[in-house]
Amino acid sequence: MLFSSLTDPVDIARAEAAFEAAWEELATISDVFDERKRTKLACIVAALVAIAQDEDDLKRRAIARYRREGVPSFSSPAKGT
Repeated sequence: MLFSSLTDPVDIARAEAAFEAAWEELATISDVFDERKRTKLACIVAALVAIAQDEDDLKRRAIARYRREGVPSFSSPAKGT
């Protein structure tokens, strides 16, 4: 479950709705199966759910933070290490 850190059913419903709407706006065809990006967005949504006014506000804030922070890339270790 993406939002296991949340306990309030209303917060969970808001988070799920905002997450799906934000993912639909952010995801490209190549991102559809990228779990790192979905998990990153879910963490952002969960962190913002308590301060958002409604699902649209939560979606807007989550997209803004996602774009600002980006997704960490996993690069291969440098040679000789």
